[in-house]
Amino acid sequence: MNWQFSLLFVLGTLMSVCSQFNFYPLEELSSDVGIQVFNQIVKAKPQDNVVVSPHGIASVLGVLQLGADGKTKKQLTTMMRYSVNAAGSKEESQHHETSQLSPDHQQVLRGPPVVHRIQFENLCYGVGKALKKINRLIVSKKNKDIVTIANAVFAKSGFKMEVPFVTRNKEVFQCSVKSVDFEDPNTASDSINQWVKNETRGMIDQVVAPDDIEGSLTRLVLVNAVYFKGLWKSRFRPENTKKRPFYGADGKTYQVPMLSQLSIFRCGTTSTPNELWYNIIELPYHGEMISMLIALPTESTTPLSAIIPHISTKTIGSWMTAMVAKRVQVILPKFTAEAETDLKEPLQALGITDMFDQSKANFAKITRTEGLHVSNVLQKTKIEVSEDGTKASAATTAILIARSSPPWFIVDRPFVFFIRHNPTGTILFMGQINKP
Repeated sequence: MNWQFSLLFVLGTLMSVCSQFNFYPLEELSSDVGIQVFNQIVKAKPQDNVVVSPHGIASVLGVLQLGADGKTKKQLTTMMRYSVNAAGSKEESQHHETSQLSPDHQQVLRGPPVVHRIQFENLCYGVGKALKKINRLIVSKKNKDIVTIANAVFAKSGFKMEVPFVTRNKEVFQCSVKSVDFEDPNTASDSINQWVKNETRGMIDQVVAPDDIEGSLTRLVLVNAVYFKGLWKSRFRPENTKKRPFYGADGKTYQVPMLSQLSIFRCGTTSTPNELWYNIIELPYHGEMISMLIALPTESTTPLSAIIPHISTKTIGSWMTAMVAKRVQVILPKFTAEAETDLKEPLQALGITDMFDQSKANFAKITRTEGLHVSNVLQKTKIEVSEDGTKASAATTAILIARSSPPWFIVDRPFVFFIRHNPTGTILFMGQINKP
């Protein structure tokens, strides 16, 4: 008899402040998966604050893809546009010469050095090694800002998993396996939540409740925790924070604390294909490896929902080349947004359906002793944006203020933001803020 057991998939994320020959950059493909999920969520919640981690979503879908087989795997691979299992030997890669590649393939070798290296590795060494490199770059101490990515599989005590699944997850996602007793949902949830609390420096203390665990059926809980704490390169001074009006998506006006500073930022104006214009600005963190990008419609009559569907990693990449540095007065809401999101329906809408169906799910690469299906996909995300940051040069600020009246970039209505790891283009976090 083929029993079907549930697999609960949880992502805990926090922010403080194809095939292997598909020649889109792998980090763009990973982030685009999360952006597509985000688009599905905001369709259902057009007036809510929504915050997700695209990189976190892609990470756990990657873990699931490693364990999937048959149509379940095909749906995941089609959605993600790459196979985490794709890998080539180092010896085989030595036979790849640039001159032997087609013009499209040679294009992989042009552009920023870090991205090229990852793309070429995607071609020669396999997706797994490229993903491992991306994760290593994101958490590198060279970032200066704190980034932690942690993955874990919590398995029922005594549950037998296939060795290749455990080994490959450890190799690609640095994913550890921990034993828990799901027969005691309270203790099991406490163990999982304590792990997430530790990995997120105490900022997220609960991602799963006892009710989420079906004691006699739950076999695995997959958890991804992403933690980021960044200090602004150019600090917002507390004395400049004042209450100003914010025009919410619900038509109401709210008085909220607004951060303010005059400094040099890269910004610009662009449009969707149907010529709806919106403003963009980059606010770098002090390590300059990670930035917050903000986009908001130029006209107050243009709803945020009109521009979000047109934004992808390719769009964001175009912003990075189009923005120019200028002296600008920035007014930005001080806000905290916390969201607990069930990703099941958005993923189903994107074509990932079989893994949730106990009669169709195929996770034979996780275990061959019993059937598994995914019961829930939960993500909890928190972002805090405040004045904190490294001190700006007082002399520079004084000079800028003393010269002439600068242009203003006022974020006083619904906007979308992205936290981007610039060397790889990976989107760590994104969200829409309708009410700070």
